Amino acid sequence: MTAQIIDGTAIGQKVRDEVKAKVAARIAAGKSQPGLATVLVGARVDSAAYVGMKQKACAELGMTSYHYPVPADVSQEDLEKLIKKLNKSKKVNGILVQLPLPSHLNEERVLQLISIEKDVDGFSPINIGRLAQKGREPLFVPCTPYGCIYLLEQAGVKIEGANAVVLGRSNIVGMPAALLLIGKNATVTVCHSRTKDLPGVVRQADILIAAIGRAEMVRGDWIKPGAAIIDVGINGIPMLNPDGTPLISQKTGKPRQKLVGDVNYEEAKEVAGFITPVPGGVGPMTIAMLMANTLRAAEIQDK
Repeated sequence: MTAQIIDGTAIGQKVRDEVKAKVAARIAAGKSQPGLATVLVGARVDSAAYVGMKQKACAELGMTSYHYPVPADVSQEDLEKLIKKLNKSKKVNGILVQLPLPSHLNEERVLQLISIEKDVDGFSPINIGRLAQKGREPLFVPCTPYGCIYLLEQAGVKIEGANAVVLGRSNIVGMPAALLLIGKNATVTVCHSRTKDLPGVVRQADILIAAIGRAEMVRGDWIKPGAAIIDVGINGIPMLNPDGTPLISQKTGKPRQKLVGDVNYEEAKEVAGFITPVPGGVGPMTIAMLMANTLRAAEIQDK
């Protein structure tokens, strides 16, 4: 068996195209251009890169991007003042505070301050609380888990009645993904570092969402034949020469790296029914869903 590859790049582009068309129609109807405010605390290279991609996506889809770089030593009070200012701005439909924040800041308090109607990242305790309650609907779903479920649905994977395993219990991916699967009537097991016989638990999964942050941890013999695998992991590992030595870049003189997921792709694709590649799987969906959430925020605020 060779798995069907779930192409997140193509599916994410389809979402972006739909959002772009709706934004154009919105503006043609005389309504305001959706606006996303990004708040970047400090100068983490990875965080700055992620924010840059979000700004670029806004420009490509006809939205306005407002960027607020903040010093790493910003006080809690000053950061909260900025959030309150953005809450009041009619130009700003969505507020995204790039995580993680420096350790001296109270992340929970910052996220609580974001207006629920502008919480396009879906991390407000109110939105997460609604996600966890039967019969309630959050205004916004966290973008990466939202993208994971969308990929499964677009691939035609049946979620209702499936045994689903979520590997990882972070607030950003693991826990919201588990709640979304429960909402779709899957039977869900959340695994973590204390789980006994982890390979045995994973082998029961019709659907596996891997978000543990350990390169190629899930091996092919962990996978149930025909299972659907959504690999959220993005890990850098050294590229090797045929003799096993590190491959050195002629340009930089440093060891070259490649990106891999939390699942050993080459092994798993020979067993699974569906699988996302890394890169090109979940990654493109995160920004696509953020753009969809930002458009939704503008529509909510029209009312």
